[in-house]
Amino acid sequence: MPQLPDDLDAVAVRRWCSLALEALGRERAEIDAINVYPIADGDTGTNLYLTVESAAAAVEAVFAAHETGATAPATADAVRAMAHGALIGARGNSGTILAQLLRGMAGVLADGGDAAHLRLALTSAADAARQAVAHPVEGTVLTVAAEAAEAARGEDPDLRTVVTAAYEGARAALARTPEQLAVLGRAGVVDAGGRGLVAVLGALVETVTGQAPVRGPRTASGNAAKTPVTVDGGSVVGLPVGGTPVEGVTEGGLPASAPVEGPLDCPEDGSAGPAFEVIYLLEARDEQVARLRTRLDALGDSLVVVGGDGLWHVHVHVDDAGAAVEAGVEAGRPYRIRITHFATESGHDVRVQAEPAQRAVVVVVPGDGLAGLCTEAGATTVIARPGEPPASGELVEAIRRAHAREVVLLPNDAALRHTAAAAAEQARTEGVRVALVPTRAAVQGIAALAVHEPDRGFDEDVVAMTAAAGATRYAELAVAERQSWTMAGICQAGDILGLIDGDVAVIGSDVPHTARTVLDRMLAAGGELVTLVLGEDVPDALGDALEEHVREGHLAVDTVVYRGGHQRAPLLIGVE
Repeated sequence: MPQLPDDLDAVAVRRWCSLALEALGRERAEIDAINVYPIADGDTGTNLYLTVESAAAAVEAVFAAHETGATAPATADAVRAMAHGALIGARGNSGTILAQLLRGMAGVLADGGDAAHLRLALTSAADAARQAVAHPVEGTVLTVAAEAAEAARGEDPDLRTVVTAAYEGARAALARTPEQLAVLGRAGVVDAGGRGLVAVLGALVETVTGQAPVRGPRTASGNAAKTPVTVDGGSVVGLPVGGTPVEGVTEGGLPASAPVEGPLDCPEDGSAGPAFEVIYLLEARDEQVARLRTRLDALGDSLVVVGGDGLWHVHVHVDDAGAAVEAGVEAGRPYRIRITHFATESGHDVRVQAEPAQRAVVVVVPGDGLAGLCTEAGATTVIARPGEPPASGELVEAIRRAHAREVVLLPNDAALRHTAAAAAEQARTEGVRVALVPTRAAVQGIAALAVHEPDRGFDEDVVAMTAAAGATRYAELAVAERQSWTMAGICQAGDILGLIDGDVAVIGSDVPHTARTVLDRMLAAGGELVTLVLGEDVPDALGDALEEHVREGHLAVDTVVYRGGHQRAPLLIGVE
């Protein structure tokens, strides 16, 4: 059993994220099943899980990067990483609000993790989340967060008392949500986002006390309900309104008479909801975001804009998806744009689904340029931006988006091996046949994609792609951040490093000279084709010069040059 913390230090934050991810993993399907507001699309549990997965991965990265080994990272680093990870990985309306809740907490916990700071953090979180929502509605996760903060108020200096009080306040508030929001009352369920927050706070209780909290709902009066219902674990039954069981509610939280669809997903005024969900990350200044909020609010509903310090996460439901994206372009630089279409048939809200393709390829790429190239080749892409590796949930989402019976997954990064394996395993449980080709670099993925033949047998295709990737040696250039020992000697900050197959082989002073040296070393072992991927700030002239260099020294070797866009390395090199 881990040592119980006296305050929320970095180690406690790490454990909290881990336990919250486990809790949401257990309850994901059940939370999805009671998702009826604002859209009955059955994905709230999944969205919350993916959001916390991104937060947990960011915290793990802080620990992995901590160099001393003797002490843990600073609490401020851990909580800020948690908030940033949640922000960039937020999914859906619920995940976006949770990201803002964590950001609100992090702003206070960075200064201290004792009971007094936690009280302030809970209040800050509830206020920040409410301000991020264009039109707050009671009976949602916003209410649950506010009442958790209210329940934690007081002067008790014990951290465990504060955490437990917040959890109990959230649980009681959750039980009352069907009374506050008519759509929940008609369905006989509690708010799905609020239930997810209860699970996250329950993980905080376990972190601080060492014991999972007592499970079971509270009635509006605060007394334990007599019906066999739980709000954060076990079977999910529609919570009682005012302490009275809802008649005709089955295990799973749905009315026995009909599935939760149709009019339950409509706004409270009974009008039909917008056709699209639009989500993107946005780099923009505060004053630009203020104008963006006004414009998006006029376009649709369910508007939530969270973040700060130049990076924002935007979520909105609209009929004109293009206009929502254009508004982001006018405000700053939107990226990771996701647009989901809801088609309304006979009053039922359903996702548009075509017949699954037989086979697809999902590939992780380091920049927009390669994403376009791979998309043209028929692949489904996931962009791994500098410092933002995709989580397993993002890869699972891409596999689902590929909509095929058979999928070949190309992670293109040795560090993503375990993440990709977890995504493949999850997709297999959903009935998709997935093969993971362990590509370690983008140039290996390009080589594998080049030999992909969807018309041949699956195993044969996977073998051919694996062989092509394995026959491709890879290199990249990087800029040294500090003085270090390498396999090629001591480098200084600002030196250009040439890494071949993951190891530093060349230390140079400029990109062109280092690139030529790396190419010569790689081609000394032979090769028929050189692939060059230029970074965003690298001029086309370098590609031309390197192509000429290869032609002069190796007459039988061909060279292809691609623009990689915004990527970590200024130059990627492949030799087949």
